[in-house]
Amino acid sequence: MKRSGFKGGTDAVSIISYVTIALLIIPILFILYFGFVVYRDALGFSGTVFESIELTVISSAISAFIVFVVFTPLAFNLARKQSNFMETASDIPASIPHPIVGIAFLIIGSPITPFGRFLSSIGIDFFDSIQGLIVALSFISAPVYIRSAQSVFSSMNRYHEMLGYSLGISRLRILYSVVIPGTIKDLASATLTSMSRAMSEFGSIAILAYYILSRLQL
Repeated sequence: MKRSGFKGGTDAVSIISYVTIALLIIPILFILYFGFVVYRDALGFSGTVFESIELTVISSAISAFIVFVVFTPLAFNLARKQSNFMETASDIPASIPHPIVGIAFLIIGSPITPFGRFLSSIGIDFFDSIQGLIVALSFISAPVYIRSAQSVFSSMNRYHEMLGYSLGISRLRILYSVVIPGTIKDLASATLTSMSRAMSEFGSIAILAYYILSRLQL
């Protein structure tokens, strides 16, 4: 049977695709041009700027790793069991205004709450600290990872998973010995997406942990 379909070449869809890609790339090129050529300034290449970039990348990577470790079982459970409550709860951090998230963690970590007093007793302070930064980034980026990982688990081939159940293996062991190894590349992509989301966050950081870099320099 002869297969029908698009073989290549240029048509209206291809032209529209090229144009829309250009719409995405051109603003970035303008930013790079004006930032590095037209408005080039020594301050923009100072050590403080590169230290802030380093802090952003490292904290985002740590938060993405924490999200992967903590929330992978939840994503797997959502992919296998229908729960409207858990689905809704996992999306809440993405719908809350991010400055409110920062305020919430300030209250949680303050001495006015029992949990805040406990954190203070063991030397953990969310305000203007790397701990607060990572907590805020993890909270904000978790929904992105959960949804992405849930899609990965929902679309995977379940043959080996079902075989494990037939042998009486627990769900937790199947998750870490069968499911995650079989989907590690897709989960790594979901983790990187979570990291990108963390790197773009500012609202909660502005409230909770604004002066981390200056404190680290003291």
